Amino acid sequence: MKALLVIDMLKDFIDEKGALSVGPVGQEIIPFVKEKIGDFRQKGYPIIFICDNHEKDDKEFDMFPAHCIAQTAGARIIEDLDVKDENKIIKKRRYSAFFGTDLDLYLREKGVDELFLVGVCTNICVLYTAADARNLAYKVNIYKDGVASFDEKAHEFALKEAKNTLGCQLV
Repeated sequence: MKALLVIDMLKDFIDEKGALSVGPVGQEIIPFVKEKIGDFRQKGYPIIFICDNHEKDDKEFDMFPAHCIAQTAGARIIEDLDVKDENKIIKKRRYSAFFGTDLDLYLREKGVDELFLVGVCTNICVLYTAADARNLAYKVNIYKDGVASFDEKAHEFALKEAKNTLGCQLV
């Protein structure tokens, strides 16, 4: 079975005034992400929203500005996306959606063996989620029109790395 992972489509990343905004490229992928959510919903496939969610003193803030702090507006999924009660929400504290979460268990319980990824940032959370998914033997597809980053060169590198090293399909 297939599933869609919607990675970090959160206010702090997507809003232009977000704490760690990816800029206009984040806004540009919203219609595509909405379309894919609609497609997966229509086919009855699981849709999982992956949400960065940090404590105020998270060590990640040694590298990046404070962002997506638990219980703040910046940690919320953007309003443009239609989250339904049946959608799973996974909160994470690290780059990979699998690290320290029950994502793998949830997917296996649902019979999912193929993932489709959209969201931000291509070179960080998307790439490391893809790497862990491949290490766990999932087939991984990344929608090129549904991912973005604040660093275009890193975005391009991540797509090549996902394809050439991890064996992900770029669709």
